[in-house]
Amino acid sequence: MPKTAIIIGAGIAGLASAIRLIKKGYYVTVFESNSYPGGKLHSKTVDGYRFDLGPSLFTMPWLVTELFELHSKKPEDYFQYSRKETICNYFWEDGTRFQASADSDTFAIQGAEVFSESSENIKKYLVNNKKKYEHTSSIFLEKSLHKSSTYFSKKTLKALLRIGGMGIYKSLDTENKSYFKNPKLIQLFNRYATYNGSSPFKTPGIMSMIPHLEMDLGTYFPKGGMHSITKSIYKLAKDIGVQFHFNRQVDEIIVENNIAKGIRCNGEALKADIVVSNMDVYPTYKKLLTQQKQPKRVLQQERSSSALIFYWGINKEFPELDLHNILFSANYKKEFQKLFDEKTLHDDPTVYINITSKENTQDAPKDSENWFVMINAPGNYGQDWPELIKKARTTIVEKINRVFKTDVESYITTEFILDPVGIETSTSSHRGALYGAASNSKFAAFLRHPNFSTKIENLFFCGGSVHPGGGIPLCLFSAKILIDVIPND
Repeated sequence: MPKTAIIIGAGIAGLASAIRLIKKGYYVTVFESNSYPGGKLHSKTVDGYRFDLGPSLFTMPWLVTELFELHSKKPEDYFQYSRKETICNYFWEDGTRFQASADSDTFAIQGAEVFSESSENIKKYLVNNKKKYEHTSSIFLEKSLHKSSTYFSKKTLKALLRIGGMGIYKSLDTENKSYFKNPKLIQLFNRYATYNGSSPFKTPGIMSMIPHLEMDLGTYFPKGGMHSITKSIYKLAKDIGVQFHFNRQVDEIIVENNIAKGIRCNGEALKADIVVSNMDVYPTYKKLLTQQKQPKRVLQQERSSSALIFYWGINKEFPELDLHNILFSANYKKEFQKLFDEKTLHDDPTVYINITSKENTQDAPKDSENWFVMINAPGNYGQDWPELIKKARTTIVEKINRVFKTDVESYITTEFILDPVGIETSTSSHRGALYGAASNSKFAAFLRHPNFSTKIENLFFCGGSVHPGGGIPLCLFSAKILIDVIPND
């Protein structure tokens, strides 16, 4: 008889874990409370406009394609993508504009011209970012930080010895200021703190490695949009025998004598050799493990930022915009103080606009564009969201109008909104946090919940709320780490 595994949640990490567990010899069943797979990585079509609802940036595509190769499938039969030549278009209200090239040499030359910085200094910064990633990825991304065996390799020991000189003891903002004088270029690189839902004024300087993922490893666009990642992995999972049960809310993880024995769903007890939670670790403990000792330090960690997203069908084309676009705040430090200290929205937020119809024209009607307009938001702490949303919408519209000398309101033909409350409700992410715990301290990586339970045997975890963190690549890494921490017996 094959070993059995039950996975709670069909987010991207749950899907990847199921695919890897099948390869490991398990019979895998996935229970998902929603009617669809993918968690945040989903889509919606309204009035002829297709919108990706969740993550909009795609990096490290080999973490997806290797899932197909693991089962001797041709990735291109399921999933196709192309590399972007432009990372992002940046805009400031004083008229400054910068088109960030994916080629690091071109970026350095053009960045030096726009920001009056030394191109050699920009290159040096980018090279050091690459070194940080190469020296630390094997320990922080590819292995469990909670297994003693991780620290016995020479590579790991070298990484730990180097870490003191990688900006771990200063903020990302301080690190960037040590290289650059132009506040706009500093702001451009500070924004990468938002990739893990943190503040550049608190998260450690080692996070300057994140730009390396875009500039050296590349940014990509999946054919059919981001939701095609979910659809392709889900199809693979079904093809290799993973069983799925949608609209099935798990009520309890059954634990006997400190051993996970299965789950209880709709009053029925279902046994399994191992249980894997792809659910946010906070509700996993608070709802499914109510009788077990709670890891208080982990559950009390500061949560990452959330998002307020306006999905707009625009019956006009804007040639100055690309797939990824940023309209920066005039006071970045105040914006993050509002988010993390005051738990509210800044009156001049940084605005991100993602337009997939720039790459896939079928995502919008002719001569139109599908705008995913997002600002960083605090988690849900009971704020007056209707009032905050109303004010934010006015502020965003006015900012877009000033930057592009337009009247964007007159072109909006379709609109719906996703706020932290909606994110929390639809994905069970505690407070609507996009990345689980924030990374606003130098010890954040070590404080994340491990991919296994230290108290309950045969209970494991994957997804953005546990090690190594949130976002598509890290969720896929969590599935790989999960397989490593499951004993072969």
